[in-house]
Amino acid sequence: MLKRKSEPRVSLYSFYEKRIFPRLLDTAMRRLNEHRAETLSAARGDVLEIGFGTGLNLSYYPDGIRSLTAVDPLDDLPTGVAARVEGRVAEAPFPVERHTLSAEGVLPFEAGRFDTVSTTWTLCSIPDVSAALHEMHRVLAREGRLLFIEHGRSDAASVARWQDRLNPLQRIIGCGCNLNRAIDLLVRGAGFEITQLRRFVADRTPRILGSMYQGIARAA
Repeated sequence: MLKRKSEPRVSLYSFYEKRIFPRLLDTAMRRLNEHRAETLSAARGDVLEIGFGTGLNLSYYPDGIRSLTAVDPLDDLPTGVAARVEGRVAEAPFPVERHTLSAEGVLPFEAGRFDTVSTTWTLCSIPDVSAALHEMHRVLAREGRLLFIEHGRSDAASVARWQDRLNPLQRIIGCGCNLNRAIDLLVRGAGFEITQLRRFVADRTPRILGSMYQGIARAA
């Protein structure tokens, strides 16, 4: 009896995660598009994008991109969202190769394969983010760059305390998204040297969600 009662709840959350959340995310993340152009302006050559999502980055890459390889664990998007994604891929001025897999596993690419690795609002939700960053380090060329913009732990102690308190709820609402990860420490902990880092609070966004880390790192 208890098992039968639990099944509708699991099914309802699965429906939210696969059908509702991608629509909400695609709409909400467009508000931050201005920061995509800033972050991706240094991209060059063969690019690996971690967390392709709904393809919102595609129109913000600069000239000089030879190819984009995208990694994302989700491939079962709602019909309307999937159609928008396919349209964005078709309009890209460079070839796009997509892989349905998690970045925290061993990526199927040789060491030093990519000139650029990009991650935009993705490191917050990868379960084993340290493993994923180590894989990014492995596949990045020696002279390559990791470009990132992420939300994470606030520098303000009072805000950070609220992030810690609300993080369990956020992980449910945000389908695994964490409020309180110190992105700079995670990037450095994977062997990267951060050469540029900007901290700011996104406009019209609560500080618990809008504390941003925008930067460039290289394989140290």
